[in-house]
Amino acid sequence: MSTTTRTTGGAIGASLDRIDGPQKVTGTAPYAYEHHVDNPLYLFPIRSEIARGRVTGIDASAAEALPGMVTVITHENAPQLADTSDRELAILQSDEVAFRGQYIGAVIAETFEVARHAAGLVEVSYDEEPHEAELRENDSDLYTPEQLNAGFPTDTEEGDVDEAFSSAAVTLDERYTTPMEHNNPMEPHTTIALWETGNLTLYESTQGAHPVQRTVAQVFGLDRNRVRVVAPYVGGGFGSKGLPHANTILAALAARMIEGRPVKFALTRQQMFTGVGYRTPTIQRIQLGADEEGHLTAIDHDVIEQTSKIKEFAEQTAVATRSLYATQSRRTTHRLAALDVPVPSWMRAPGEAPGMYALEAAMDEMAIACNLDPIEFRIRNEPEIDAETGLPYSSRNLVACLREGAKRFGWKDRDPSPRARQEGRWLVGTGVASSTYPVFRLPGSRATIRYEGDGRYAVEIGAADIGTGAWTALIQISADAIGVSIEDINLRIGDTTFPFASVAGGSSGITVWGSAIFEAARVFRERHGENPSEGDEVQARTPDNPETENYAMHAFGAYFVEARVDVDTCEVRVPRMAGVFAVGRIINAKTARSQFIGGMTMGLSMALHEESLVDGRFGHVVNHDFAEYHIPTNADVGTMDISWIDEDDPYVNPMGSKGIGEIGIVGSAAAVANAVHHATGVRVRDLPITPDKLLR
Repeated sequence: MSTTTRTTGGAIGASLDRIDGPQKVTGTAPYAYEHHVDNPLYLFPIRSEIARGRVTGIDASAAEALPGMVTVITHENAPQLADTSDRELAILQSDEVAFRGQYIGAVIAETFEVARHAAGLVEVSYDEEPHEAELRENDSDLYTPEQLNAGFPTDTEEGDVDEAFSSAAVTLDERYTTPMEHNNPMEPHTTIALWETGNLTLYESTQGAHPVQRTVAQVFGLDRNRVRVVAPYVGGGFGSKGLPHANTILAALAARMIEGRPVKFALTRQQMFTGVGYRTPTIQRIQLGADEEGHLTAIDHDVIEQTSKIKEFAEQTAVATRSLYATQSRRTTHRLAALDVPVPSWMRAPGEAPGMYALEAAMDEMAIACNLDPIEFRIRNEPEIDAETGLPYSSRNLVACLREGAKRFGWKDRDPSPRARQEGRWLVGTGVASSTYPVFRLPGSRATIRYEGDGRYAVEIGAADIGTGAWTALIQISADAIGVSIEDINLRIGDTTFPFASVAGGSSGITVWGSAIFEAARVFRERHGENPSEGDEVQARTPDNPETENYAMHAFGAYFVEARVDVDTCEVRVPRMAGVFAVGRIINAKTARSQFIGGMTMGLSMALHEESLVDGRFGHVVNHDFAEYHIPTNADVGTMDISWIDEDDPYVNPMGSKGIGEIGIVGSAAAVANAVHHATGVRVRDLPITPDKLLR
């Protein structure tokens, strides 16, 4: 897919309007379900109504009798998959049921309405077995995973932690919990699948077209070049579309049985709560020790979280604790409970978001115990090097973020005593928290640059814009890299016919894809000079960065929150939040501000609203819609003051940029929680902070 712009303006750093804005507001930007295909069929899934057991019978006779019905697919007639090693994707291959809501069949019909009606007529009988679907701290089957998400080690320890605690002047030992949360992008997970002459085309809502291509080809035993994935516009993902899930395989299976006609499958909002990932609930114990002057002498962060019995996902919840603050003794551990539940997966800042909530709430409590201002306590424990790697930081401006935020927020006027300020019915408090997020470099991305004549260049890379503004930022990067104006760039993304691009995840997309474009521009100039001929082109991949051996690379930020709590009802309102960030060079100031607002709003939601409630008797999420799964509306979001430090980091990549997609949520929930405590004197350690917990 391509778009051409004649918008004038600067390149990197400019507040450029979104290039794809006109297409989106006029409805001409096709999302996955909206691609035109001839004579489509529609799929509606049949899902398990038990949490564990086996399917003993399926009666589809009533469904098959409906006008407009095409077929019913079950494990009895589904094609065999070539690779079933990933049990999350090995659907309809046996009669086994591993969790409630698992796909056990599908109805294919001429219309969506007939497919949905027919699915409700299919009668399924089961041999039900005992199940366990609730995370418990005292689970006797807790185990240690071999490694965590993104390859982090499971446990770490430096120094003599127990001895350090025994000799500490001030100690803290508290338990914090975060609930299961679901990503819920506005565009649901959607696939149009079409098999023709042995080739598969997928119009997919995904954060990575090439990763979907790789996985689907493996599952079906195909050469990659026989699978094409098209994803030019994506309506959000928040991590849930970072990996292909069973819905994609189900659509492809159905299309294989109906070769020659496309099959459309879009999840309903209720179905989004099963089978496309979620943030694992966590139980976290944090112990802190400090000397008389408020210097940390020991940190211990122990995490319990859940995974699925059919596939392990071990979230790296305590990873930020390994490096954010200075101490001579530090220990982190992770333990998993394997349950009869869907597979957890990535959700915006996996690991850092829940882990930093607990750490930054504990730091607030420890600052009070040490009789120090929370900002001063954090600054006092600023490290000189990255404790996890032993390397100096390429740039680290957390202290600058804290000080700038304090100035902008008016922190110096704060009375440190809890419950010291009341305005009418409202108790008013303020809170602060730090944040950090690593600079990830995913390997393998490539970009093609082609001279099209008349001073114009085509830039092709299979990247995905998940609503973050990648279309615009990549055009700005391309213009700077090639040395032309943005109006001379014709960018093509969102299709596996373009060069390989890594997933839009880990806040890595723009920095990795942009590095590939800069490298392609360098090679282009080297081969074709300043006066290329029409048709001249090169392809180059993201180069290795030798500076990763010399420096630890992280983004940083600080949040400031004002919270108001009704003295009678304990309703919590947040009229203002401020965020100050140190994230290298900003590619587009307008889209960056939007990203920070979105991340901080999601942190506000994490602190006060979001919670997926599991009924352990049946193993399913009961509040599986937007009526009962609460997220903030406009009325819940007050003033957002966004700023960033001018940070020159020449070591991270040619643009000098760090990822910004996730830093906005990391720590922001803790700032809200700390402000609520300051307002009320009540410390709620179990998110979300709802009125009933304050009343108790």
